[in-house]
Parts: sequence; structure tokens; C-alpha cells
Amino acid sequence: MNRTVAFVLARAGSKGLPGKNIRPLAGKPLLAWSIAAAHACPDIDEVIVSTDGDDIAEAGSAAGARVMMRPPELASDTAPPKDAVRFHVSKMSASERPDIIVLLQPTSPLRAVDDISACVSSVRDDGFDSCATFVEAPGDVFRCWRPTDAGMKPLHKNYDPWARRQDHPEAYVLNGAVYAVRAKPFFADESTNWLPGRSGMALMPTERSVDIDTELDFAFAELLLARRGEDV
Repeated sequence: MNRTVAFVLARAGSKGLPGKNIRPLAGKPLLAWSIAAAHACPDIDEVIVSTDGDDIAEAGSAAGARVMMRPPELASDTAPPKDAVRFHVSKMSASERPDIIVLLQPTSPLRAVDDISACVSSVRDDGFDSCATFVEAPGDVFRCWRPTDAGMKPLHKNYDPWARRQDHPEAYVLNGAVYAVRAKPFFADESTNWLPGRSGMALMPTERSVDIDTELDFAFAELLLARRGEDV
């Protein structure tokens, strides 16, 4: 069995941008973009919105997702997302429980269906325990510095910050758009880690890796959507 369930975790309490998860982006609530991408992906069997907010629940239901409410202690800004998924799966019947869990954060509305499929395929077909989307690291991370009592020091001790960029190794960062993981290693790992076991990488381009956290991010995402001129 490879029952695959996508979770869209959308808390009501956003400190930076209140109501962010249901704020309109190009004409529809932000979380609706993630729901639409999941519905369009043939690898996803069910889409669940996890929330503590009635307005978010209403928007999630209107977008066609199953809504599961979580208690306040699992919806604080310090509560690990993994704990919310654990809670919801524990409430499911045996036939509903997923073999593969996919996390789609609502703040990554520009992901493509192929990005979701790439992560699921890595877990389902390629033997990985988990997979996530990455983007090429902006700038040269090996030229990063850190303040110390003795002054500024290179962050990476084993690399020369003055070396040419092309002499440094390739570097990628998580963009938060998609995580896929087999349920067994996911639940066996009691940490907050979303990449247990042998993990794979699905590379996404910069233009699909926007993570919405500020007003500027919203404006940038709308600009990219307008330039793309297409729906999910």
C-alpha cells in the first residue's frame, strides 16, 4: 500500500501577517493554492487542512480539502508541525492512515504539481525514506561570517572565504515547499526532523521557491503569478 495523504498545516495565529493563510493571493486564499496543487497531483489520495481557526477551516473546506481541527497546544508558534500530524493520524481509522505523508506549507503557493510528484516518487519508487524540495543556495554560503568576541570569523572553518565561488562545493537550502516521508520512519523518529532515514532532494527553481512571510513576499508572489499567466 502507498496511500499518500497531503497535510496543509495552517495556524490561525500569524504574528507577522495576521490572517496570512487565508489572505487573498491573486484572487484566492493563500492556502487554496496548496490545496489546488495537491488535488491536481495524481500521487495524492487525500488533502487535509490542519488548523485551529474557524475561518481557515471554512476556507479549506471551500477549496475542497478535508478539515481536521487541532487543539491550541498544537497550534502555537513553538509547537512542532510534526506533532500536529501525529495527532491527526492518531485520530484516523486504520484504512485512512497514510503510508506516505506529504507536508505542503501554505506559504509556498508557487510550487508546481511536478514538485510534489518528484518528492512522492523519490519515497515511493526510489527507495528513499524521505524527500524534500531544495533550491540552490542564494549567494555563496561559504563566504558567510559570524561575530565572535575576537572579531568576525568565517562561519565555515574548513573553507577559504576568499576562494573563488566556483572553487566552493555546490550548496542547496530547503525551501519548505514540499516534504514527503514514509510514515514508519517518520513516526519512529521522535525528533522534529522531517527528513528521517535516507533522504532525497527534489530541486526547485528560484522562481517557484517563494516563501511568503511579509508584505513584500506577497507582492513578489503576485508579480510572478501574473508573469506566469497560468493557474496551478
